[in-house]
Amino acid sequence: MTDQAQSNKKILVVGPSWVGDMIMAQSLFIVLKQQNPDIQIDVLAPAWSLPILQRMPQITDTIDMPVRHGQLALGTRYRLGKQLRQRKYDQAIVIPRSWKSALVPFFAHIPQRTGYRGEMRYGLLNDIRPLDKTVLTKTVQRYVILGNVPYSSQSPGIPYPVLSVDQENQKELLGKLGLSLDTPAIGFVPGAEYGPAKRWSPGYFAELAQRLIEEGNQVWIFGSDKDVQIAKEITSQVAVNGIHNLAGSTRLEDVIDLIALCDKVVTNDSGLMHVAAAVGTELVAIYGSSTPDYTPPLSDHVQVLYLGLECSPCFKRECPYGHYDCLSNIKVDDVLAVCKEMTGVNSQ
Repeated sequence: MTDQAQSNKKILVVGPSWVGDMIMAQSLFIVLKQQNPDIQIDVLAPAWSLPILQRMPQITDTIDMPVRHGQLALGTRYRLGKQLRQRKYDQAIVIPRSWKSALVPFFAHIPQRTGYRGEMRYGLLNDIRPLDKTVLTKTVQRYVILGNVPYSSQSPGIPYPVLSVDQENQKELLGKLGLSLDTPAIGFVPGAEYGPAKRWSPGYFAELAQRLIEEGNQVWIFGSDKDVQIAKEITSQVAVNGIHNLAGSTRLEDVIDLIALCDKVVTNDSGLMHVAAAVGTELVAIYGSSTPDYTPPLSDHVQVLYLGLECSPCFKRECPYGHYDCLSNIKVDDVLAVCKEMTGVNSQ
């Protein structure tokens, strides 16, 4: 490829299907831009993720993937690939390892189709990379190395994701939701879509909220529609004013802007944990069935609570033993102590 062609290179990235994974994918986008500042990066991704991608300055365009996660819809994928031929991409980088995820770039006739070996994708991909999990122990490393030119199997350096924040939207949200910044705002992320083995007890969150509010802070609870019940369970147990349940009442882009206003966020291992890391908010991250060795929050402002029990990490949605000790043995006093060690939390 000539220098001119290289500078005008167009890449289609087939993005992942989870919030946290999409945040981590920004590290790949940053590396691609570092190698070639003039490169065009378009991302094919589920519609829900487009607000996140729009906060990444490395992205030129986003393309809505009109197929649900796990659905084949071969005809839909073919028609989309055929439509994309006119864009004349030079390369596709396929982050997911499924057979289905490699179909659109193949149908789009993209000449270089890069991805990991998996699910018999020979032919669909023609730049197949080996995946050494003993070297690439973190998810984000596996993303970033797909963009390395020339390819190397060595563990790469990782630039941290950085999402842009809309200050005008922040002001509008404060007025619309009746929020103020008169006292430090501590964000809570009590949900985790993967399952209960990644969720610290709502009762613990409630006790932590009560104690933080009594010491002069306020608490904002974040989450999707799926987290509304957990958020209600927390707020119902807090006997003082100062807790604001925002779960299910904000768009994803609104959550990005509001989390950026928090002095600190207490969170399970979840997609919004990675959002908080990417806007620079201090984090207290609680891990249960997963491990920070695999999907750590990518920030220098993080304290992780992880017990590393003999049965951990199991990566199960529910505790196979029924005790959830990996989470229940992380006590409110432990989390509160970590909060107080960090800046931005009132304490008496």
